[in-house]
Amino acid sequence: MALDCLLVTCDSTLLAQIKSIIHTHAASLDLRQDSASAIELAGRRHWDGLVIDCDDGAGGTETLVKVRNSRSNKETVIVAIVNGSTSVETVLDLGANFVLRKPIQEARLRTVLNIALDKMECEHRRYFRYGIDLPVRFRNHLGECFTGRMKNVSEGGLAIKLVDPMHLKGVVPVAFDIPSIEPQTFQGKAEVVWSDAFEMGLRFLYIEKESGVALKSWLSLLEAQCRFREQSESFSSGYAK
Repeated sequence: MALDCLLVTCDSTLLAQIKSIIHTHAASLDLRQDSASAIELAGRRHWDGLVIDCDDGAGGTETLVKVRNSRSNKETVIVAIVNGSTSVETVLDLGANFVLRKPIQEARLRTVLNIALDKMECEHRRYFRYGIDLPVRFRNHLGECFTGRMKNVSEGGLAIKLVDPMHLKGVVPVAFDIPSIEPQTFQGKAEVVWSDAFEMGLRFLYIEKESGVALKSWLSLLEAQCRFREQSESFSSGYAK
């Protein structure tokens, strides 16, 4: 469940500075030195955070714009680095959450990244998908009821395996029973963001108040279980050595 961060730069000094801070937060850091590969990568998956060197490399601001406009990273935390060619106001207008100017003082970098990483943690919890198998009930725009099997769930949405092949679009009512000692029924509305004949992904648009509380409690339990498994696996691996 570590944070996944992407750094776009060809500046070795900046890379070393970022790595020394990122790794203290047990976050992973992927590096891309050109805008084309960074844009392609960001278009295929969600990142918890990006650091983009906007001036000392070709296409930095283009990367910022395209990442921010991609479906997977509209809410991703972005730290922009400028070096005189691009103004702070410009990169903020383009979608950066934080901006740093070169030459970057170590203390300033650490302060900004610590704040950004805290924000990334919040986004990570919202986007992290827990694999789960539960029946899900929903209706289409004609009021017809369907059943599917939950594939994964997060604070922001879920993916469903459909029992029967069908194509849905728009906003659909969703209901499922949250496992607990006293099971609670989740009820809300979600937008279909992608679908094929047998699976679909939905983003929550509206969640009833009690359902929202129950969902967060359930996700907290799933997170604790994931962390326990990770710690157990790490301990077992270390013991085996």
